[in-house]
Formats: sequence, C-alpha cells, structure tokens
Amino acid sequence: MKTTTPAERDMQKNKATGRDTRTAVLKRSVRPNVPLRKTFVQAHKGAVSRHGPLKEFVTGRDLRGLKAYLMIVAACSSGTNGWSTTHDSAVWARMMDIGQTATEQSARTGAWRTLRRLEERRLITCHRSGTMITVTLLREDGSGQPYDRPRGDTEDNLFLQIPATFWTKGYDEQLDLPALALLLVVAREKNWSAFPAEKAPEWYGWSADTHERGLKKLLDLELVERREHCTKAPLAPMGVTMTYQYQRTPAVRPRKPPRKQTTAPATATATAKSTANSQRGGGVK
Repeated sequence: MKTTTPAERDMQKNKATGRDTRTAVLKRSVRPNVPLRKTFVQAHKGAVSRHGPLKEFVTGRDLRGLKAYLMIVAACSSGTNGWSTTHDSAVWARMMDIGQTATEQSARTGAWRTLRRLEERRLITCHRSGTMITVTLLREDGSGQPYDRPRGDTEDNLFLQIPATFWTKGYDEQLDLPALALLLVVAREKNWSAFPAEKAPEWYGWSADTHERGLKKLLDLELVERREHCTKAPLAPMGVTMTYQYQRTPAVRPRKPPRKQTTAPATATATAKSTANSQRGGGVK
C-alpha cells in the first residue's frame, strides 16, 4: 500500500487549481470586463453567411477549445504584452482543467493540441519553446488578421463584454457547450431580445435543439432571465403573437469600473478653510 509523506500531503492541499490559475491570469490583465468582438458570435447583416467562428466550436463539440479561447482573450486583450501571453505548458493545461484527469505529460500534450486547434481556426498563433508556449491573439472574426482592441466605432468593431467574475466565481465551470454558446449569443444583443430557436441554423449555424437546450440551462442556473412579450398580429387567430425575450442576470453582466476618487489639493483646501474662517469672523481683524 502506497503512503504519502506529510510534505506530499501538504503540497497536494496547497496546489493551485484551474480556477486559481484563471484568477491569477485575470488579475494580471487588470480588467473588470473582457471585450469580445460580436463577429465571433455572428457576422453582421449583409454578410454572405451570418455564422461566426463560434459555430465551429459548437458543431465540433469543442467545449475545451471555446473555454480556452475566451480565457486567452481575457489574458491578452489588455495589450500589456503586445496581445500575447506566455506560460509553461503545465500552466496552460491547468488553466484548461486538463490535469484533473490526465498525467502531467498527457495534460501538457492536451493543452498544446487545444491551442493548435485555435490556431487552425485562425483565432490565435502559438509558438512553443521547450515547455513554454506563447500565444498571440488574432482578430476574433477568424480572418487571420492581426488583433486590435475593439472600440465600437464601426459595425466590425462592435463588441460584447464578459465580466472577469464569470471566471473568478466559477460560472464558467457550470456551463456545458450549448449554454456557453447561448450566453455569448444573449450577451451579443441588447437587453430583452428574442432568440427564436427556428432561426438558429440560419443565424448561428447550430440546431434548434442545441439552441433551446442552451437557453434552458442558462435559465436553470439563473444566468439569464426570461419574460413574455406580446406583439400585435392582425392575421393571427388571437390577434397577437407571444414570444420570449431574454437578458443576462446581474451575475454575468459587465461590471462598472470603480470610480476614481478625487481629492482637492492641500493648498486649495487650506485656502477654502481660510476664506470660510475669514467670512465667519467678519473680515480682517
């Protein structure tokens, strides 16, 4: 029977988890919200196809790849290192929660293969040197163009925001692939929008069943909320049609950046006090 030493037990107890690693990465990026171009989810109107790169993750059943990609965007989009980030392959594996069910070498290999899939989709470039892997963001639309931070000034630059708490509070760990995809879909639109399942194949590239399962999971987890919305329909039997509208709950809405505290300069404060005292005393004595 194999026994472990106190030092080994202490090491296991204090070993960083996947969430610990993701939290540390987010703290380095120093951003309360992560911007993601809307074209990742869906191409803008007028495009040959409305499908965005998100489709390939859903139809390819690549939950690990999607989670890894969103984490890379979170790590790189601050621009502090030229839209790139570098970690040991073991750190990449832990960031992706691969090490939970694999040997160290298998986890390292799994992390590299995941990154290579993202590179094949022209969302990143990756370079390996020994055990270190450097990843650089490309534009979110899968065009292979260099990344730049979206600013919302043109239709191609419109973006949604994912709060850092999505990772730090573990909401990402609760979502399956349909739910994560639909969370991005809901985040892409304004509050209280409709997402008809019958339009999913045309708009997003996945089945109506996947669409419905994703919305149901989000409702069950209370990450979105739903309301009924009636529209006048003169040719409908009841004269109205009823649809469901959705929006994110506060748990996964973008966070407002903290307000900067402003303090009056010491000289100005002193001058104001002096003036006030002078006025109360009736002027110069």
